[in-house]
Amino acid sequence: MKATLRLLANPTFAGSAKGLKPAPLALLPPIPLYRRLLRGHRKYLDPQMRLLGDEYIKSEFRAHRNVENPMHIIGFLTEWQMYAQKVEGDSWKGEKLDKGKIDKMSDQQLGQMYELMQAIRKQGQDDGEEHV
Repeated sequence: MKATLRLLANPTFAGSAKGLKPAPLALLPPIPLYRRLLRGHRKYLDPQMRLLGDEYIKSEFRAHRNVENPMHIIGFLTEWQMYAQKVEGDSWKGEKLDKGKIDKMSDQQLGQMYELMQAIRKQGQDDGEEHV
């Protein structure tokens, strides 16, 4: 992921609510963000969820290592930074995906989401069998 410091220094907006702009959110560079994500998983997730999440983060960052399109880099880093904030704040539990984001996903991304859903369901079933 080749991002210039100038791109990373520009603030972005995580979204707006009813015309009010939130305070600018400076993007973390890729490596500190990667470390923050793994640290957040270690501190806030149970071991099974951590394993699943860590593998997903590692594969996504590897897949986007050589991206040179600035818009893709900014979008990628922004979404992962918002995810890190949600994990650290514990506000992600029970949250549903925004329909607008689902509509923007490619077929490959939808396939990944489906695989992730299947892995989580399988893990839930395996956990249920162990406690019987």
